[in-house]
Amino acid sequence: MSPLIRRALLALTFIICSVGLTAAELTFKGNPLEAIAVEPAANSGLTAVYVLNSVSGLRASYESTTGSQVSWQRYSALGGGYAEPVASTQSGSVSTLSKLEGNMGYIVTDGSSTACFWVVDYSSFEPVLTSISLSDQTDCSTTWLDFTGSGGAITYYGITGIPAEINREFTLTYSTLEFNEEEFAYKQVQHVETLASLSDHIHCTPPLCQTDFTLAGDRFTRRWGRDSEIVSPTYDPTSVEAQTRAVQESRQVLNEVKDDSPLGGSGPAEITFTAAVTDGALYHEWELARDPEFNQTFLRYSDLEFSYTFREQGTTYVRLLIANADGTCESESEVYSVFIGESVLKCPNAFSPVGSEGVNDEWKVTYKSIVEFDCHIFDRNGKQLAHLTDPSQGWNGRIHGKPAPSGVYFYVIRARGADGKEYKLSGDINIIGYNNPKANATK
Repeated sequence: MSPLIRRALLALTFIICSVGLTAAELTFKGNPLEAIAVEPAANSGLTAVYVLNSVSGLRASYESTTGSQVSWQRYSALGGGYAEPVASTQSGSVSTLSKLEGNMGYIVTDGSSTACFWVVDYSSFEPVLTSISLSDQTDCSTTWLDFTGSGGAITYYGITGIPAEINREFTLTYSTLEFNEEEFAYKQVQHVETLASLSDHIHCTPPLCQTDFTLAGDRFTRRWGRDSEIVSPTYDPTSVEAQTRAVQESRQVLNEVKDDSPLGGSGPAEITFTAAVTDGALYHEWELARDPEFNQTFLRYSDLEFSYTFREQGTTYVRLLIANADGTCESESEVYSVFIGESVLKCPNAFSPVGSEGVNDEWKVTYKSIVEFDCHIFDRNGKQLAHLTDPSQGWNGRIHGKPAPSGVYFYVIRARGADGKEYKLSGDINIIGYNNPKANATK
């Protein structure tokens, strides 16, 4: 038969099986272990794939839905275009194939309909799990394990001869660490990876804590109740990972000028940096630098948490570096940019401490990025009435707890900004007159 004709037969068989008895199934007798049906690939043209513990002494049956005489054909990896008839017997509507061969495809014709199957003889794929150990190929991004035994791919062939692999679902189980955002800490969890088949070298996501690896499977031995497993020697983590956060101390100060900087803004700004690291990260260090490349690092901290007060105008860059014991695996956190703006210091010249509660009833400067502040307030005779050491503080217009008379008072300020700017300010403070409720009540 010419290749052209063969290709035409393959295409025709695929079409026939694709639109045939999609609900059709085979039943098997002669083996106490159940046949396991596997969903075939969509492009295979198959109705079902069956995995049998063994085909020795096994019979396959198909029940006609039309009352017709059922015929059987078998095909190999070459595809349905090379199918050949096989003998079967029929009793009533049930057709039986007594000589069943494994790792073979079957085309069942029931009247004008056709169903196509592949039968796997699992006895030729029985896994042998001998040993598993850490491979020298292991690096920071992938853990490699050396496997001794067998458990290779189980391949079946569609009507057109296209191969497909059955996922055997071997399981590789080990412990690792997972970050818990709520607790801001790494917690140990069990991780399971599913392997379609086994080879001499198995790779997986690197564990982040000390653990051993348990290899078990596959899905068929589990289903038949004869699963086996092997355990590796203890593994010490080499890969490293970290999570970091930065929290700025909040100041609810109305007279401080704010900006949109996520970190920093008006100095001094106290920020606490915290890190959570995995077990393999034996080296960890925070760096503070004037440039984003960290060529101008001026401070380092080895603690996982530290607080720093940013007092200088400009941008400071902060990051965490981590590494394992021998430095072969390392990582760095995101870079935090802390911006402190230029300083501002402005003084009001009047306020009304009584009679308008909550409105201009306290004398306060307007400021931004003032890191040093010293303010003295005097009456006209030079007597000190108040001494302020923080720009967020103010004078309530009282002398010894009593409202000061309206009139002119004086301030003298010495201050320094985060940008190094020196402030030497002095001026008048006018207390605006107010109505005395008690006096009004006696009128």
